[in-house]
Amino acid sequence: AGDNVGVLLRGTKREEVERGQVLCKPGSIKPHVHFTAEVYVLSKDEGGRHTPFFNNYRPQFYFRTTDVTGAIELPKDKEMVMPGDNVSITVKLINPIAMEEGLRFAIREGGRTVGSGVVAKILDI
Repeated sequence: AGDNVGVLLRGTKREEVERGQVLCKPGSIKPHVHFTAEVYVLSKDEGGRHTPFFNNYRPQFYFRTTDVTGAIELPKDKEMVMPGDNVSITVKLINPIAMEEGLRFAIREGGRTVGSGVVAKILDI
């Protein structure tokens, strides 16, 4: 699920570094808030939701080690998403997250994972 490393950052104070930050080559990855994704919604038997969700559903999106709230926009031909469904969605996060196409994430609600997805296309370039 990732690598743990120890890093010595000269000239940086401990309180300047927070969980969820990304260490990378300058300019190699950018923060974004708007993207499309391919998502699988866990069924009730898999520990997911018991009921469908609708347009503008606002769960937590868990990227790497940080989570942020985002609003889901469903495709125009889809009124609701049932547990166990695969669906293409558009997401708008409330805070930017360092991401790139192909990044995997979990969808969480009330402390439990209710879906998983992968960033298909970044829209706010």
